[in-house]
Amino acid sequence: MAKKKKQEEKMLKITQIRSLIGRRADHRRTIEALGLKRLNHSVIKKDTPQIRGMIKKVQYLVSVEEVE
Repeated sequence: MAKKKKQEEKMLKITQIRSLIGRRADHRRTIEALGLKRLNHSVIKKDTPQIRGMIKKVQYLVSVEEVE
């Protein structure tokens, strides 16, 4: 019996491109929850519905690209 290969999980590279100065508190907390610490800082996260929801909330502050 052949084992099925584990399906490759998609990953997202999220980069903060705009400042948090003057932004709403919940948007600041969302950026912090994504793991972003400063302008032009990038993190790599699994592509999950929870992460997608966070990105949608602060889409004007971040850029997103898929990573293999």
